[in-house]
Formats: sequence, C-alpha cells, structure tokens
Amino acid sequence: MATKEIIKDEEELEVEESEKSSTKKEEPTMPKGKFIEETGHRKTSSARVRLYKKGSGVIFVNGAKMSNYFVASDASIVKQPLKLTSHLRDMDFSIVVSGGGKKAQAEAARHGISLLLIETEAELKPAIKAKGWTTRDARRKERKKPGLKKARRAPQWSKR
Repeated sequence: MATKEIIKDEEELEVEESEKSSTKKEEPTMPKGKFIEETGHRKTSSARVRLYKKGSGVIFVNGAKMSNYFVASDASIVKQPLKLTSHLRDMDFSIVVSGGGKKAQAEAARHGISLLLIETEAELKPAIKAKGWTTRDARRKERKKPGLKKARRAPQWSKR
C-alpha cells in the first residue's frame, strides 16, 4: 500500500510542476529579423547597437539582459535617449560592447542608441543633440611623460 501512495504522490508532484512551469512568464529572447546598426564610442569602449523596430522594449547587452549586465545607474544611462523620446517600449535593442569600463560601455551604448533614433526619426535630432548624446566624447587619459610620476605630476622637489 505504501508504494502505491508514493507513486500517486510523485504523479501529483509532476502535474503540479508542469502547471507551475506553464504559468511562468516567458523570458524575452534575443531579437531576430531585420535591424539597423550603428556604432557608439566613449574613451576606449565601443558599442555595436542593433535596432529592431517592432519590439517590446527589451535590451540585450552581450547576449544577456541589460539588468544582468549593467548595474541600475549604468542601465539608466543606456535608457536616457529612449526615455527622452518616449520610445522605451517600442523597439528592441541588441548591443555588443567591448573595451573600457562598465560606465564607458554604457555611455558608448547611449551614443549608439542616440544615433539610431536620429537615423529612424529625423525630427528627434534637435532634442537629442541638445543633450549632447550625438557627439562622441573623445576625452581620454593623458599619457605619462618621461621624468614625471604621472601625466603632469612632477616628483617632489627638495630644496637641499
């Protein structure tokens, strides 16, 4: 008798697990289909951004969801042009970033998204350009010079 009860319990568990798995929300997958591509840069980082027009606002960075790749502050940097133009839920993006740190990668992605939005809708250009997101910020770390400790920091001078 005990074995029959165990078998019934196992069957009930399998049914419950299958019900649970069917009620879970579907995870968004990498977008596929036609896209427009643009490249954004910041310091030594570069971001290849692909825009898929008919989307639901999903952004993938290096194959992972943006929330898994960037911390919240960097993710908000990436979303800035979309919030400004009210396209947060209209389009899907696939971004491949490389080089630099996470913040520079986020700013490179923002640069690429801004250029794509202007390419798709020209009337957005004044609003995005006013924020300064269309210009590549070319500032980099200055190189160290010989005879100095850093780029400009001289060794401590002693009188005697």
